[in-house]
Amino acid sequence: MSKLAYTAAILAVLSIPATADTMSNARMLNQTPSDSVTVTDWYKQDVYDPNNNKIGEVMDVLVDKSGKVTSLIVGVGGFLGAGEKDVAVPFEAVHVTNQDNSKWRLVMNATKDELKNAPGFKYDRTATTWVPDNSNNK
Repeated sequence: MSKLAYTAAILAVLSIPATADTMSNARMLNQTPSDSVTVTDWYKQDVYDPNNNKIGEVMDVLVDKSGKVTSLIVGVGGFLGAGEKDVAVPFEAVHVTNQDNSKWRLVMNATKDELKNAPGFKYDRTATTWVPDNSNNK
């Protein structure tokens, strides 16, 4: 029985370098792309209409399985989170503009009423995804 345990231990030790070799194919960067921004530049940031009226706040950034940002969840309406509705918008619908040539802001070509009338979503913690929220759709 001790030979079997000894052989199993040797096989386990010998398999470690094989695992390490497969992990060595990971690509590392020497610097980050100059045109990249962090998710925190979007997450929890206010969204404005073209007339500089606040219409919502980015509540989540959705990424597909390939790593591409696909959409944003924008919270609209309510006060301090009460009565707020979360809607999904395509990532391309929100763009960055500079305010006073210093701070950039997120702008969407929509009104607050258009967002309020859009289908609502809620976060399902069990499935870890956003699902339609039929309780607040109008």
